[in-house]
This record gives sequence, C-alpha cells and structure tokens, in this order.
Amino acid sequence: MMGKKMKGLLSKHEFYISLVIVLLCIMIEIRSGQFFTPNNLVDLSSALIVPGLFAIGAFMVIVSGGIDVSFPALASLSVYATTRILTDINYKGGILLPIVMVLVFGALLGAFNGFFIAKLKLPTMIITLGTSSVFKGIMQGVLNSTQIPNIPEGMKNFGTAALFVAKNEQLGLTSRMPVAVLVLIVAIGLAFFVLRYTMFGRAIYAIGGNETSAYRAGFNVGRTKFILYVIVGAVSSLAGLIRTCMMGQMHPTNMLGMEMMIIAGVVLGGVAITGGDGTLTGCMLGTILIVMVQNSLILLGVPTYWQEFFLGALIIVGTGISAMQVLRNRKRLVSKKLGEESS
Repeated sequence: MMGKKMKGLLSKHEFYISLVIVLLCIMIEIRSGQFFTPNNLVDLSSALIVPGLFAIGAFMVIVSGGIDVSFPALASLSVYATTRILTDINYKGGILLPIVMVLVFGALLGAFNGFFIAKLKLPTMIITLGTSSVFKGIMQGVLNSTQIPNIPEGMKNFGTAALFVAKNEQLGLTSRMPVAVLVLIVAIGLAFFVLRYTMFGRAIYAIGGNETSAYRAGFNVGRTKFILYVIVGAVSSLAGLIRTCMMGQMHPTNMLGMEMMIIAGVVLGGVAITGGDGTLTGCMLGTILIVMVQNSLILLGVPTYWQEFFLGALIIVGTGISAMQVLRNRKRLVSKKLGEESS
C-alpha cells in the first residue's frame, strides 16, 4: 500500500517541481542567509500576486488546447482606459468602481478574442498575436497613452493597504503583505472549483484533449471557448489593475512582454502544451518557481542581466518536459490499443 502511494507520488510532476523549489530555497538560504526572513517571504508573496492571476487565465487557455499571448496587452488597455476615465472625471471614490470597470472592459476585449477563436475557428496563437497588436495600437494611437503618475486615491489606497507588516530584525527591513493577496487566493479557489466540479471545467479539459471527441460527447465547443476567453480577459484585467494600484501609477507599457514568463511558469508546472492535461496546483508551483528565480537571483549574488538567461533556460526545460509528457502519453495509448487488439 505504502509502495503504491510512493510510486504514485513519484509519477506526479508536482512532486518534482516542489522538490526543485525546496532545493532552490535551501540553496538561496545557504548562500545569503536571508531567504527565510519574514520580509523576504512577504516580498515573494507580493511579487506572486499579478503573475499568479495571469497564470490562472493562461493555464485555462493552454488546457483548452490554445496559447494566448494577448493578455498583457489586453490588461494594459483595460486598466489604462479605466484609469484615464476615472482621472479625467476626478474620481474620489473607492476601489469598487475601478474593479467593475476593468472587469467589463476585460470581458469585452476577451469576447473580441473569443469571437475570432470560437465563432470563426481561427488559430488561437495567430489571433492573439494579432489582437495583441490591435490592443496596443488602440492604447497608443486612439487613446494617445502616456504615463499617469497620479492615479485615483481609491486605487492608490487599495494598492498600499496591508494585511500585516513583516520585519527583518537583523537588517531592520520591513515589508507589507498587500490586501490584494486575498484576490489571488479567492481566484485560485474559484478556478479550482470550476475546473474540478463543473461541466464548464470538464469541457475545457475535453476540448484540449480532443475537440472532435468533445463535440461528439455533447459539449458545446464554440460556447465554451467564447466564455473561456471572456473569463480570461476579465481575470487578466483584474491582475493589471492590481499591478497599477500596487505601483501607485499607470504605465501603459509596464505589463507588455510578460506573456512568455507566465506561459513558461504554466508549462513548467506540468501542463501539456498541446492541451487536455495539467493541474492548477502544478501551474501555481511553476509560477512560484519563475517568480523565485526572478526575485531571488540578487540574493545569490547573480547579476540581474543573467535573469533573461535563466528564464530562457526554464522556458526550454518546461517545453521539453511538456513534449516528453505528450510523447509518453501517446506511447501509452498506442501500447494500450495494441494490447486490446491482441486480446
């Protein structure tokens, strides 16, 4: 019984990614002596909020068999439009209206992606490459985007609100645990529930596994994909709003280019790049690893210009792992069919 449990544990990708994270933590702690300090752990948790929210959306798209590279541009446009409107009307209220506005803008832009992908059945990556440029063009051309240094007070207050303050007694440094971390926790809980216990979640996995089989099984493929991209647009825009609030200013290009880092984290977590397989737990572990590499290299004394090298290496490793999983699953299916035919 114990042997079976151990064998099952060793066969899970999450076990190995967790092992890598633990070893990296120990290595950084031995090298710097500062990794497990309260303020550093709070800083890492804070740095995980926005990538974690982006990763939830990217994960759902990849599981469905697509790759979305437009979500940073989509989030930038949604948040910039919201911040510009509220600044122009001299908005003095709380965070609720900005949240509602970015969710609506994000859902509309996500529906734009969903229309081409679900209704016109066009390739996800090609469409999102195109819409990414469209979103950037609207922001820079139509809205004439410039940095907004003074965001509404309600947004600024939300960004600086803290659950608690952690202090490093040795160095005297303090770090705030943002209230926004609760948004990430709730989003992870909702995503887990939807993917595990609803027909919509089952449909996403089924479509990623085999779209034709999913259709024959009775899933409405077009509607599921459309709703998926609406949700991804809304979640991505919420992540963008949180980033802007935490920074205390709106920079229109600040989030552009994050897509490769996020997709790398998702794939590192064991999500099959071809779709249909992967867990939210693995997705978050992969994202944690990416965030740790980005934020902890300085503690190891590694120059910051090596960040791109390590991130690139992680992308290659993650893609290679995903490709090996696909090949292994195919071999398993072939051997199963041969066994059935021979019997």
